[in-house]
Amino acid sequence: MSDAAPGTPEKTRRLGALRNLWPYMRPHRALAGGWLIFLALSSGSTLVFPMAVRQMIDHGFAASNSGAINRTFGLLFLVAAVLAVATAARFFCITLLGERALASLRKNLYDGVIRLDVGFFERTRVGELTSRLSADTEVVQALIGSGISVALRSMVTLLGAAVMMAITIPRLAGLTALVIPGVLLPILVFGRRVQKLSRYSQDRLADASAIANETLNAATAVKAYHREDIESRRYSHAVDRALDTARKRIGVRSLLTMAVIVLVFGAIILVLWAGARQVLAGELTAGVLSQFVLYAVFASGSVAGLAEVWGDVQRAAGAMERIGELLAEKPGIADPAQAVALPSPVRASLRFDNVTFHYPTRSDVPALKDFSLEVKPGETVALVGPSGAGKSTVLALLLRFYDPQTGSIRLDGVDLRALTLADLRGTIALVPQETVIFGGSAADNIRFGRENASDADVRQAARLAEADGFLSALPDGYDAAMGERGVRLSGGQRQRMAIARAILRDAPLLLLDEATSALDAQSEAAIQQALERLEQGRTTLVIAHRLATVKRADRIVVMDGGRIVAQGTHESLLHEGGLYAELARLQFVA
Repeated sequence: MSDAAPGTPEKTRRLGALRNLWPYMRPHRALAGGWLIFLALSSGSTLVFPMAVRQMIDHGFAASNSGAINRTFGLLFLVAAVLAVATAARFFCITLLGERALASLRKNLYDGVIRLDVGFFERTRVGELTSRLSADTEVVQALIGSGISVALRSMVTLLGAAVMMAITIPRLAGLTALVIPGVLLPILVFGRRVQKLSRYSQDRLADASAIANETLNAATAVKAYHREDIESRRYSHAVDRALDTARKRIGVRSLLTMAVIVLVFGAIILVLWAGARQVLAGELTAGVLSQFVLYAVFASGSVAGLAEVWGDVQRAAGAMERIGELLAEKPGIADPAQAVALPSPVRASLRFDNVTFHYPTRSDVPALKDFSLEVKPGETVALVGPSGAGKSTVLALLLRFYDPQTGSIRLDGVDLRALTLADLRGTIALVPQETVIFGGSAADNIRFGRENASDADVRQAARLAEADGFLSALPDGYDAAMGERGVRLSGGQRQRMAIARAILRDAPLLLLDEATSALDAQSEAAIQQALERLEQGRTTLVIAHRLATVKRADRIVVMDGGRIVAQGTHESLLHEGGLYAELARLQFVA
């Protein structure tokens, strides 16, 4: 993504992506100022060094007393000491600046990504996002932490050396200037190719990272279907593609380095040849020529340093372009410009008016079509029907993961789109079908429902969710780590943890999506009692495939093909016949 004008060259657009780094470096002006001061000191010390060498050759060796020699070499040591201190201080300032700037970038990038809507995560692989948070930012960090320092040091040294060469021997300086375009030419020729390959290389690394993230998070499925060899080959092919791109990038950079070295040393040899002829003719002293040659070496070394850094700049520009695309992403679901407050207290009445909704990835088939439903405050309504009927879509729209294409959804008379996401989702407690358990402690996982809850509240929620027994039996109790994705827990235990979260949330609107699907019969009976206590005094929408779990609902809504085909109590729907009676016959009749 780029907002550059259509006629803007691609290379300029990509290098322009590095401008996005400035907001993260600006708050650390003190470090940047210190870095510039010590850069000036170190570069100045470097430029003084050839002058000290000239004095040593022309006067130090020619002097008949040791005092002159001592002063000459003392000056050389002083210059070296200043150079050492300034270089160390410059390294400290720029490296710390890079660390701080990249820490801010990573925070801002993650903060932006985590706030994007569900639709974004449906079309973007998590592995690619983690690659941008890690690999891409590390490339940018290398540029800030060392590349910029090397580039500016080389530029200052190059300019200073050029000026001193012109002052020392103007004729030879003019000769040197003639070869500079020849040195810069390969940088310009190869630079664009390096840029393109660097961006492509980062993309291929992101592909490999996405495959690894996807398969490692589904390790049990991989093993159950004995796909270790297949997935290993798939990852290996992705790594090989990244390696092939890296090989091409390295090859181009190697050619660039070779060309620069040949041209730089060729220029130095040419200058030495011309200078040596002038020394033989008595037009120059050996000290003056030595001073000029050292400046020429510094200048050529600076050019070589700039050529090397240019490759890092190209890589960082490609990485920052990818990061910039992510930073430019805006959530499709966002707070309104003029939000409306919910009435207080929240009664949690719901109203769907002629809602039609298509998922972005399945725009040809409506998930809901002309869907209308009213739920009174404190009512428990169960949504039943075959898979794909649209039941989970109702909950997704209530959570405003998506907005309907037509129609409206109201909470206590207020359109959901007029509410802030914090106000809307703050009124909802969700028990999903697939429970997500984080790698922290059991208490932290339950407290996910209310961050500031006390330990006593956490334990009470666990007891009501029938989770206290197995949690207390863990070696560290509620402080026990759950492992990545809750690998230490069974499916039923994870589901009870989710119910404990919802209990602790204590929200006026409760959404239960197959809340007991992973429980055995004995556990389900205990949980049903907990859910009945949880549902008291709050509006509840229940999704269940097992009709035995929704018989107690105030009303059962039967859905099929995104529409409501019937509604009523369990008994009335059985008497009415139709889809619900057929579902009941299949489940209750052996």
